[in-house]
Amino acid sequence: MFHDDSRALQDRFDTRRIADRIAEVLVHDRVDDHQAAFIAERDMFFLATADADGVPTCSYKGGDPGFVRVVDERTLAFPSYDGNGMYLSLGNVAANPEVGLLFIDLVGGNRLRVQGRASLHLDDPLMAEYDGAQLVVRVHITQVFPNCPRYIHRYEQVRRSSFVPRRGQVTPVPDWKRADWACDYLPAGDPAREPAREPAE
Repeated sequence: MFHDDSRALQDRFDTRRIADRIAEVLVHDRVDDHQAAFIAERDMFFLATADADGVPTCSYKGGDPGFVRVVDERTLAFPSYDGNGMYLSLGNVAANPEVGLLFIDLVGGNRLRVQGRASLHLDDPLMAEYDGAQLVVRVHITQVFPNCPRYIHRYEQVRRSSFVPRRGQVTPVPDWKRADWACDYLPAGDPAREPAREPAE
């Protein structure tokens, strides 16, 4: 689990013993029932990817609770919704499947890390269950382990995003897509190309 530079820092700060103990006791290659429930309750996570040259990026992924599915003890799946069209994270996945996912409960103060290999699926069977999804990302888990929660700041949820696609609801158009610098460059068929509708009184 550790490379030479990790080991050098562990030795500098005398943490090699505890690092090895954590790897022995807490790091696994599949999710247990408690971890699966924790993931299913989350409405957001952070996704770390890197391109073929190792240049990293980190992105926020949000949805309704349960949008990340525990398909089985070694597999997670989540939808890719409409974004800014840059496809930085998913482009990285296509070039380099190694990913890291960080799930955080900002109310209760817990977090879980998942390492794995991701793949993109345009015709995944789960597409029918994700309204508004462009594709489904599946992650084959290689490592899963909890992280110390002591530095997690506590937040209270105010509301969930109205932009998450939901069955039977019209997803609003984000303001930036109607801005002068963007509107003429959107994909064909993007709802933002339609005239803005006045809200019903």
